[in-house]
Amino acid sequence: MQLVGRLVLALLGGLALWLAFPDHDLAHLAIVGVALVGIAMWDVRPRVGFLLGLVAGLACFVPTLSWSGIFVGRFPWFALATFEALYVAVMGALLVALQRPLLRAGHPLPAALLIPVMWVLQEWTRGSLPYGGFPWARIAFTQAETPFVRWAAVGGAPLITLAVAVVAVPLVLVVVTRRPPVVALALAVVAVVGTALVPVPTSGDSTARVGLVQGNVPRAGLDFNAERRQVLDNHVAGTERLASREGDLDLVVWPENSSDIDPLRNTDARRQVQRALDAVDTPIIVGAILDEPAPAVSNASLYYRPGGGEPERYVKQHPVPFAEYVPHRDFYRLFSDKVDLVRVGFAKGEHNAAFSVEGGDGTFSAVPTICFEVAYDGLMRSAVKDAEAKGDPSLLVVQTNNATFGYTAESTQQYAISRIRAIEHGRSVAHVSTVGVSGFINPDGSSSPVTGLFTAAQPVEDVVLRSGLTLSDRLGPWVEIGCALVLLLAVGWRVRRGATGRVGGQPTSHPTEEVTTGA
Repeated sequence: MQLVGRLVLALLGGLALWLAFPDHDLAHLAIVGVALVGIAMWDVRPRVGFLLGLVAGLACFVPTLSWSGIFVGRFPWFALATFEALYVAVMGALLVALQRPLLRAGHPLPAALLIPVMWVLQEWTRGSLPYGGFPWARIAFTQAETPFVRWAAVGGAPLITLAVAVVAVPLVLVVVTRRPPVVALALAVVAVVGTALVPVPTSGDSTARVGLVQGNVPRAGLDFNAERRQVLDNHVAGTERLASREGDLDLVVWPENSSDIDPLRNTDARRQVQRALDAVDTPIIVGAILDEPAPAVSNASLYYRPGGGEPERYVKQHPVPFAEYVPHRDFYRLFSDKVDLVRVGFAKGEHNAAFSVEGGDGTFSAVPTICFEVAYDGLMRSAVKDAEAKGDPSLLVVQTNNATFGYTAESTQQYAISRIRAIEHGRSVAHVSTVGVSGFINPDGSSSPVTGLFTAAQPVEDVVLRSGLTLSDRLGPWVEIGCALVLLLAVGWRVRRGATGRVGGQPTSHPTEEVTTGA
């Protein structure tokens, strides 16, 4: 295969991955995408693997992350997409460097099985480095509507990615070896059929009646909170409508940025929150910006009870770099003055929270997560385990603000992540946005009807409350660790073969090395 043909395959593979994400929702194209990229990279040199990975990454991330440039311009969008694509490029270089010795030794199956291993490790690295990483647009997050999603209960998002990529392996081998890959087909069958054996709960310990308030904003864009009092008033008015329409509620949840006027310091904002509490006579979780610790601010969830007193709080533990704070501002200003749109940095929270709510058949915990935090595996796992230690059933609460992304797929991409978290942790999720989409997700990943974008809405649901830990919670990052061990074995085998494959400084001959590279 010539280089041009490989580049075309890599491009098509990346586009197939993009089409697997919401709002296109062609989830099974993720398998095709991994297969096309794997075929393109088969038996090439590392520098070519890097180039092919870069092309595939750009083809995927440029359209998938287009929402990141809606109001800040093309440069930040393309910079983010290119940076994410570099991870796929490095993956490509490492993958082919490890595959080639296996192919020279006549072992195409182990070479092909490195493909899913490297996809998992690439996503793990991308979601960790730098500045805590950006774990968006992972293969797992395309699968909320497919049976693969059930693997989340065993190994979280990484196991979903692994299963999807394993199914792509026989497709790769059929094309490159032109022989039926029996073992690879068997593994693919296990990845598909095994989903039916994964227990996913539908019931729980009790239920609680929860209301969400999607207040909407005066207008979309970066200046969504230019009329901060109007946004707060919208959520107060939505709570009053909820109170007039519904009977007894156990909990009401407002989204992130529902009060960008600090209600702990501003008397007027405090009165507005109290007005909502008086109307509904139910605990409310408010998404607020706090003017602390000076000179920074905090993105917080505040838990108010009708009886008064200081609210409990959770402070976002993973502020988003370049959105909520700017690392190395002087350096990045050389590339774009948009970094100065973030005038005040957000402080980092230090611990999880689990708000105790009296409702249902007793007490349950509401576990808050703010915006992009829902995409971070370790953070979500630790929050669930801390809540479980309290001994009460719990509900996951995802508060977000999508106003800055306009009418794009960012909202539905994030909601799909929440659906995977529900299965991964065996918990219902109350997912609420300032502008949509908002909705309730059951522990089996099924969802109530979601709200539309840039509308005011107050959905209510009797949500299932559960306790206990899933296998994924108990085992932690076992998929990533297992893949890392496989990578080490592959590196060790390559080093050993390099050492034993030479006699007197000259390469030994191998009759099985008749593999056409073409690149």
